[in-house]
Amino acid sequence: MDQLTRLQARRIALAAQGFTDRPHATPSMRTLERTVARTGVLQVDSVNVLQRAHFMPLYSRMGPYDVDLLRRASERRPRRVVEYWAHVQALMPVGLWPLMRHRMDHYRSERGKWGFTADPTLEPRVLDAVRERGPVTARDLEEEFATGPRTKEHWGWNWSEARKVLDFLFLVGDVAIAGRTSQFEVLYDLTERVLPPAVLDAPTPTPQEAVTELVRRAARSHGVASAACLADYYRLRLQPAPGRASAKVAVDELVATGELVPVRVQGWKRQAYLHRDARLPRRVTARTLLSPFDPVVWERARAEALFDFFYRIEIYVPAGKRVHGYYVLPFLLGDRLVARVDLKADRSSGTLLVPGAFAEPGAPEETADELAAELRRLAGWLGLDDVVAGHKGDLSHALGAALAR
Repeated sequence: MDQLTRLQARRIALAAQGFTDRPHATPSMRTLERTVARTGVLQVDSVNVLQRAHFMPLYSRMGPYDVDLLRRASERRPRRVVEYWAHVQALMPVGLWPLMRHRMDHYRSERGKWGFTADPTLEPRVLDAVRERGPVTARDLEEEFATGPRTKEHWGWNWSEARKVLDFLFLVGDVAIAGRTSQFEVLYDLTERVLPPAVLDAPTPTPQEAVTELVRRAARSHGVASAACLADYYRLRLQPAPGRASAKVAVDELVATGELVPVRVQGWKRQAYLHRDARLPRRVTARTLLSPFDPVVWERARAEALFDFFYRIEIYVPAGKRVHGYYVLPFLLGDRLVARVDLKADRSSGTLLVPGAFAEPGAPEETADELAAELRRLAGWLGLDDVVAGHKGDLSHALGAALAR
């Protein structure tokens, strides 16, 4: 096929992300591995008003599951996933580590990222401390490597010297993340004590080979996508530049081998590419909530092109200027995003709070009932006893009535 309707593209994308996989009665490690193979990465974020970001995409695809599955996969042997700067900070399959070495080399040559760097004279000493005492948090080493009072000129980035060095060593691959504490602090350890030997001993691809493989994986996870979306999935450079690998070169290579098929998608201005193994299901029967950091919606322009769903996260917007709320999740019903809800887990009272609920244009009549059922399922997974709807939004009254029923 060389042309797709928006509905076809949407169903292909949802199938590629695992929303048509046969559910397992009790999600297991095999279910988790299948799901991570679909998503490729699980974005990590510290916001915990509902649930940590990396747990949510698994719930959206697997249903209620034991979150200890992900902790085991990321913190115990045989380690299946590991954190790295894959999309942004994200959990990724350990097999992607060799594909990130070109990025590690770049960070080493640039002395970090975003202009934040570390004192190079401290690096060998910090590395020795990790070797001797790891896994360690930055706080464990803060006092030992302090060079003076902590500065406060950078909101959110007032890191200790130990944290700066550990972050640099992480970016360049000298240390890896062995897990996180109950306070979500990173535990650093030597890379060879975190990753399986087979991963460490795997050959290092050239930068362009690595980028081509990452674009190939992005294409599988997207099903159908523009070149810009394929590049964004693993945050790759799109256009060629002297001495740098590029996603555009990778796309051209994959088109030449037949792995990607150029197609036109209704309403898209950009050229699209269909992965040759992508499935077009007759229907999608999903009913779930999506994290703001879910791969289906994290590239906001793609979400709008696929679902006609304009979406912006408003965490950093002043409360009085927010349109929908602080932590708003899209509601996927079938193959459409039919609503969005502002959610908060009030753990002290055991209640899932829904301050706002908003229907999308053309949302089906059953939206409130289906959303109520999904909110009760989510609450049960989070260990909450009740769901309480607020009054903000055009769907809130119907949702409250549905919850009461």
